[in-house]
Amino acid sequence: MKPLFLCYEKCSTCQKAKKFLNQNNIAYDERDLIKEPPSKAELENWLKDYDLPLRKLFNTSGKLYRELNLKERLSKLSRTEQIELLASSGYLIKRPFLIINNQVISGFNEKVYQELFLTT
Repeated sequence: MKPLFLCYEKCSTCQKAKKFLNQNNIAYDERDLIKEPPSKAELENWLKDYDLPLRKLFNTSGKLYRELNLKERLSKLSRTEQIELLASSGYLIKRPFLIINNQVISGFNEKVYQELFLTT
């Protein structure tokens, strides 16, 4: 099964990740994170085995994150409320957002991508 790569075309980090995937001939399905953000059901499914704090999936440098004062509020929200927030706008999700083998990778770290795709 091909990985699902959720990205925002204007994001330089997404562009770097996409370049890595393309240069290494890695097939993937691409989806625009802003035009088609993940649904609550998708997030719940993808995150069922996610054992890190959900706050790591939030785009903390984004305008919407700041407008919603999530730096102060996030720790007080339940897991369900945090997932609902993530599903409400692709701008809140740290990007790129990669789903591969029931694993969620948020952001781009070339070393992590190399380990995922280039080691056997």
